[in-house]
Amino acid sequence: MRIRELAERINAKLAPDSQDIEITGLASLADANTGELSFYGNPKYLTALRKCRASAVLVPATFNEQIGSVCLAVEDPAEAFAAILPLFARPPIVHAPGIHPSAVIASDATLGEGCSIGAHVVIQKNARLGARCIVEAGSFIGEETTLGDDCHLYSHVSVRERCTIGNRVTLHNGVVIGAEGFGYEISEGRHKKIPQTGIVQIDDDVEIGANSTVDRARFGRTWIQEGTKIDNLVQIGHNVTIGRHCILCAQVGISGSTRLGDYVTLAGKVGLSGHIEIGDQVMIGAMSGLAKNVPPNTIMFGAPAQPIREYKENYALLKNIRKLYNRVKALELKSPKED
Repeated sequence: MRIRELAERINAKLAPDSQDIEITGLASLADANTGELSFYGNPKYLTALRKCRASAVLVPATFNEQIGSVCLAVEDPAEAFAAILPLFARPPIVHAPGIHPSAVIASDATLGEGCSIGAHVVIQKNARLGARCIVEAGSFIGEETTLGDDCHLYSHVSVRERCTIGNRVTLHNGVVIGAEGFGYEISEGRHKKIPQTGIVQIDDDVEIGANSTVDRARFGRTWIQEGTKIDNLVQIGHNVTIGRHCILCAQVGISGSTRLGDYVTLAGKVGLSGHIEIGDQVMIGAMSGLAKNVPPNTIMFGAPAQPIREYKENYALLKNIRKLYNRVKALELKSPKED
C-alpha cells in the first residue's frame, strides 16, 4: 500500500515528496526494516527511533526531530497504528454457526440464534446462551448459567452453575468462573468447609485472560462490572467487587470481600488482602502488597504499599542506610568508653 493511502486513512500529515513510498508491513521500532511502518509515542523509545530502519514511522503531531524514516504526524501514534494493523494482518478466524456432533447439550438448554458450539463442549440443563455466542472446544457451561449476546469462550473455559455473564464478554483459554471460594473454619481440630452458595456476575464488555479464576461468593455475588479487563493468571476471591473499566495485570491476587472502585489499575503481582476498599482511579504499582483502605485518586507502591511520594522518600533514605551505619560505628569508636 502506498504511504499516501495510509496517510489518508488516519488523517496523517505527510511530506509531498514521500507520497509514493510503498509499505509492505508493520513492525516495532527495533525490528522494522525497509518497506515497513512503525510507530513512536513514548520518549523513552527515542534512542530506538533514531536507530530504526523503517521506511516510515507514525509520530506525535508535536514531534520535530530529523530521523532517517519518513514521519507521519498524528495525534495518537499508538491508536493510528492499531487502526492500520488490520490492513496488513491475516483475516480473522471465522466460527461458523452450528453445533459440533461431539458436543453434549442438555435438552432444556437454550441457544440463541447464530451460536457456534465446538467439539466436546458440555452445556448443562437450563443454561441459556444469547445470540452469536462462540464456545470453543472442551468448554463447560454449568446448570442455570446465563450468557448474553456475542460472548466468546475460548477452549477449556469453565463457567460453573448459576453464574451470570453479560454481553460481549470474552473468556480466554483455561478461565474458571464460579469455582468455590476458599473458605474454612477450624472445627474439632480439622478444617471444615464453609458452604459457598453465591454466584459470579460478570457485566458487559469484560475480558478475562488465560488461566485466570473468579471464585463464587460465599453468599450473594462476586461481581466484575462493565468494561473491566483482566490479564492472565489473575485470582479473584469470593465476594470481591471490581468496579467499571478497571485494569488488572498478570498475577494479581485479590482476597475475599475486597471492593475496587471504577478505573482502578493493579499492576503485575499486586496482592490485596481481604475486606478492604480501593477508591476510584487508584493505581497500585507492580509487586505491591496492600492491607488497608485506599482513598480515590491515589498512587500506591511497595510492600506494604504506601503513597508513591512517601515510598520514594523512604527508598532514598534506605539506599543510604549502609553509609549511615558506618558513620555511627565510626562515632562510637571515637567516643570515650564507659567504665
